[in-house]
Amino acid sequence: MTISKMDVFVLPLKVRAVRAHGIGEVAGSIDTVLLRLEAEDGHTGWGEAAPWAVFTGTAEAAFAALDTYLRSLVIGADPTGIAGIMQQADQALTGHPEAKAALETALLDLVGRQRNVPVWALLGGKCRDRIPLSVSVADPDWDRDRVFVTRMVEDEGIGILKLKTGFADHAFDVMRADDIRTRWPEIDLRIDYNQGLVPRDALRSLRDFDSMGLGFIEQPVPARQWECMAELKSALDTPLLADESVFSAEDMLRAAQAQIADAVSVKIMKCGGPRAGLVIARMAEAAGWGAYGGDMFETGIAHLAGAHMIAAAPQINMGCEYYHARHHLEIDTLSKPFPDTAGTVYVPDGPGLGIGVNEELVRSQCRLHCT
Repeated sequence: MTISKMDVFVLPLKVRAVRAHGIGEVAGSIDTVLLRLEAEDGHTGWGEAAPWAVFTGTAEAAFAALDTYLRSLVIGADPTGIAGIMQQADQALTGHPEAKAALETALLDLVGRQRNVPVWALLGGKCRDRIPLSVSVADPDWDRDRVFVTRMVEDEGIGILKLKTGFADHAFDVMRADDIRTRWPEIDLRIDYNQGLVPRDALRSLRDFDSMGLGFIEQPVPARQWECMAELKSALDTPLLADESVFSAEDMLRAAQAQIADAVSVKIMKCGGPRAGLVIARMAEAAGWGAYGGDMFETGIAHLAGAHMIAAAPQINMGCEYYHARHHLEIDTLSKPFPDTAGTVYVPDGPGLGIGVNEELVRSQCRLHCT
């Protein structure tokens, strides 16, 4: 059965709190781009492009990539030919990894539903059915964020916190890390600068964290500063994790050769889909690196795609940060809550992504739609 219909939506979704990062701030709402594919047999598949203008691109660009440049590759295609369709997508359109992630996810969801198998089965099979959940701590108002952290740790059972640093002064960063360490010494605490440090000051700032027993320090300096990353890796005892420095398999190869970090954040929005994420994870393992399941400002659709990827990737063994759907968005896109409880993401076993989409919500709330 070939693909007979393709819908693309831009959906604004309200967020519960400000999230500050070293390269920018998210407040009020986010725009996500959703893709719906329908085959001649009536089965559907959903995917999501979750861009951020300062990181991967804009929602408008992702919408145009899918609607204008990739639509002709999809309509009339056999959805089981995922590798061929994605190769054509790379040839037809440079960049736009989040749009390609949406396309690949929708194809996997559709084929999984046609064959009555979960996406993880299409990716090679499952090595785990649960993933430790990390929640990011990023509100510039620390009093408000302390309430959030208390609820996450004491009520939700979260065991991993990632403190966003580099958007204010260094004393503020150290104070918050010390506070978390004092109140919850058992927490696996990590920090993430999102490129927020100036290279010449980076080592001096990071030394203040090196004795805290952190799980990792993520992307302290701008993505292009590979030599500085390598120097910091050599100078620090705390593992360094690369995020913005590594988007693709080619980036991963060069990063491993340059020894810029100890681990990598694997995000389907950076690399273009779950299949490419699996390649990066295997390359990381070959280089002796760890791998972590990162995300963008995603709804449950993209979270599910990432969860299925990690289920099929033994190399991604540092947890995931798929917390936005339940803990940051006012309303999610799924018909049932994203499956995380007690600090754990549970990988669905149902067909396709395993949880359906609230299509009525999507159609009623979208600000842009093309079919």
